[in-house]
Amino acid sequence: MWHPTRLVLLFGVFVFSVGGQFRLGGAKGQYKYKRGKSGEEVVQDNLDELCQGQPGSEYFRLTTDGDCREVVRCDKAAVGLRLASVKCPSGLGFDLERQTCDWKANVKNCDRLSKPRLVKPNFDTVEPVCPDGQLQCGDGECIDQSLFCDSQPDCGDGSDENACSVDEDPNGAPLCDPVQCRLPDCFCSVDGTSAPGVESGKLEISNIPQMITFTFNGAVNDENNRVYDKLFHGERINPNGCTAKGTFFVSHKYTNYSAVQDLHRRGHEIGVFSITNDEDPKYWTEGSYDNWLAEMAGARLIIERFSNITDGTVVGVRAPYLRIGGNEQFNMMADQFFAYDSTITASLASVPLWPYTLHYSMPHKCHGNSQNCPSKSHPIWEMPINELDRREDPEFDENLTGCHLVSSCSNIYHKDQFRHLLQHNFDRHYGTNRAPLSLSIDPSWLVSNKGFADVVSEWMDHILRTYTDVYFVTELQVIQWIQNPTSATAIPGFQAWKDKCLIQGQPFCSNPNPCPLSTRELPGEEFRLHTCVECPKNYPWIQDPTGDGFSF
Repeated sequence: MWHPTRLVLLFGVFVFSVGGQFRLGGAKGQYKYKRGKSGEEVVQDNLDELCQGQPGSEYFRLTTDGDCREVVRCDKAAVGLRLASVKCPSGLGFDLERQTCDWKANVKNCDRLSKPRLVKPNFDTVEPVCPDGQLQCGDGECIDQSLFCDSQPDCGDGSDENACSVDEDPNGAPLCDPVQCRLPDCFCSVDGTSAPGVESGKLEISNIPQMITFTFNGAVNDENNRVYDKLFHGERINPNGCTAKGTFFVSHKYTNYSAVQDLHRRGHEIGVFSITNDEDPKYWTEGSYDNWLAEMAGARLIIERFSNITDGTVVGVRAPYLRIGGNEQFNMMADQFFAYDSTITASLASVPLWPYTLHYSMPHKCHGNSQNCPSKSHPIWEMPINELDRREDPEFDENLTGCHLVSSCSNIYHKDQFRHLLQHNFDRHYGTNRAPLSLSIDPSWLVSNKGFADVVSEWMDHILRTYTDVYFVTELQVIQWIQNPTSATAIPGFQAWKDKCLIQGQPFCSNPNPCPLSTRELPGEEFRLHTCVECPKNYPWIQDPTGDGFSF
């Protein structure tokens, strides 16, 4: 799939040209265009009609003829209404649903001009049209406000479930109330940038420890485990005398669970990244409660069983492709006692965001195309991924969009660029509000880019030599600190970070069982499941996470 961070390089704004004279069929009729000799130009009267009701941020097609590569959007610029155009590279098509370029074979809506328009309820009326406690459906029917956005269509036209985004949901979470939201269970601020303990006068920004979290997504195997050993060896010590730690969001396929068990033994945090790692974004953004339950609770069951993790510390979730599952995902997480999510990204800003709980509405926009952020209140921590500034010279370079994963910074090719990226973004956090710096990495990117793991290793040494108030910690340790804000000078005595401080010794088993297994859910495939415990009967999968042949 064409990555969004690359797609931005294709964007260009110009008056769209249309060759010849033809008629474009639309949902409400046809639009007629003419060719002008000075260039192809849409007649202004038709442009006004074409753009009526079109969201300014949404791309659509002018025709279904052609190769599915060209789309436009209505841009209300200073000079008046015009069309901004995108043309995908050869071999790709534009997916209207996801609003991005993808391989042509993956695009299933080339025969459509635009995203389907859902009937919306009537929230904004000049005069009240419904009794108190009720709202109007799109067809004029009035129903109780509590029935809106409850995942069950109650309006005759289904419009009560069509305006449920963070900005629309009439039953959405309220704005942050710092008086009611109190630590250790709740934390929020109006714009998300306030550090814990500062407003109360307990701490000053200069005395907050700068926390850095390295998070890795995907399978844990022998190849990337060698990278982890390089980054988190026993001699890399935080200022409190404990070894540097990281967080690993583990997907199931091809994972060596004996290696996961040893990461946990050494004090690293293990989270879940799903069982199937399904490539369809809609599978996640539109996933049902039961889908999220099977994927994430099932993944935790597999990890705990085959990595022999019994201390209840697998409490973090990250969704594949950073596709948020809305209220269904977070309802499931609360029911299953997951503590936090680390999927939501925050767009690049001069001051980064601190983590927050979802008792109140998100303090920032739901960032990204076709995302499904939670609109309601949930007793879950969100560990937002602050986008990284990838500009080589922020003083003079053009404005570039941020990148959420280190491995998605598409302009980073050389080791010196990578080193600058790490240091510059550390300086941004350390020099502003000390919000935790999240460095999220696809481990295969570190493996495939020769010398990049060495850059990370050397940079970690530089940070620990230079600063006495910077710590490489897990996501869960960040939450523990926020729940009990402690000055940097007092961190050596901070007991929450003392668990598995210095771990010596050998893995629990040096010769794990290489279980050759298959499952009816993946016919024709055989897998090796490496585990220190007894081999299961079947390869664990989404309907049979224990491998015992029983449905989840």
